[in-house]
Parts: sequence; C-alpha cells; structure tokens
Amino acid sequence: MASITDFAARFKGGVRANLFKVNITGAPVLFTSMEFLCKAASLPGQSIPAIDVPFRGRQLKVPGDRTFEDWEVTMLNDPEFQNRAAIEAWMTRISASTANYSDFDRNDIGYYGTASVSQLDRQQNVIRSYRMHILPTTVGAITVDMSENDSIEEFPITFAVNSMTIDGQGVDASAGGSGVDIQASGQITVGDVTVGISI
Repeated sequence: MASITDFAARFKGGVRANLFKVNITGAPVLFTSMEFLCKAASLPGQSIPAIDVPFRGRQLKVPGDRTFEDWEVTMLNDPEFQNRAAIEAWMTRISASTANYSDFDRNDIGYYGTASVSQLDRQQNVIRSYRMHILPTTVGAITVDMSENDSIEEFPITFAVNSMTIDGQGVDASAGGSGVDIQASGQITVGDVTVGISI
C-alpha cells in the first residue's frame, strides 16, 4: 500500500505557479524588463480536434488539424509606460489608429514576434520553455479610479499564436532543449494475440 513517503518521493514538491519568466523578442518594438514586469502568463494551450467519419452506424474518430490557443499575459504598468507604449506602437504599426494604413507591405511579415514563457524550479533553473511565433490582437484597458487605493495598474495583452516549440523536461522535449517531439510505436505478440502500442 502506498504511503505518504511514497507520494512525497514521486511528487517532489510539485511545481510553483509563481516561478516563471517571460520574454518577447524579434518584434518591431522593444519591450523592457519583461522578466520583472510580467505579473502573469500562461503555459500555452493547444488542441487537435477529432473529425467524425461515419461508417455503418458508427463514427470513426480521425485527427484533425492542430490549433493553438491565444496566449495571454498580464503586465504591471511601469511609471514610464514603456511596455504599454510598446504594445500600442506594435499594434499601430500593424494598423494605424487614424487611417487604414500599415507600416508593413505585402512582402513584409515583420509584424510577428517571438515570445517565450519558461517554468522555473525553486533554484531558478528553467524546467521547460515554450517558444511561440506571435501576433498581438488585444491590449486591455487600464481602469483609473480616484477611489482606488493601495493598488498598482496592470493590463492584459492577448496574442494569436502561429506555431510553438517546446524545450525542456518530458517525453516530448529533451532536457537539452531539442524541441523535438518523440514518438514510438510497435506491436507485442503473445501467442495468437497481437497488440499495437504507441507512446
């Protein structure tokens, strides 16, 4: 029977949600001190929907196309508005606020950026990193209120995600950060019975 000691040996203290760092590079604007001013982020989600193919009264599930969920971060507002100004300038370069104009012509895809969010352990080592090809879609409002005391301004930013690479621990990314998905499959035969396996 499993004991609390067995659980502790396998749980290993767990992973802390407040140990992370975020960085955005390769964008047409410069973000400042993201590692310190990003209050919250998410390890990005993704999905592969199933396509139903009917066959003689049954539905065969066939894998569809992978899609990536929007990636959201929450920023603390610095006194110089540096990161607020940066995201507003990025979006203005994509689509001007005063006219239907863009700084990027049809041959220029410089409006994309690269973001990374990394989970840290309690020694500040990177456990796992997600690197994404992103496009900003929304910068949230900042509410100002004379009755609001003892609070710091913050604002959310939403990015669309084109692609993602994973580095770090786990079966789909090596500890050295190859970012390569690893899969294995085969068959086991015992007597007249053959079983297919895939990991």
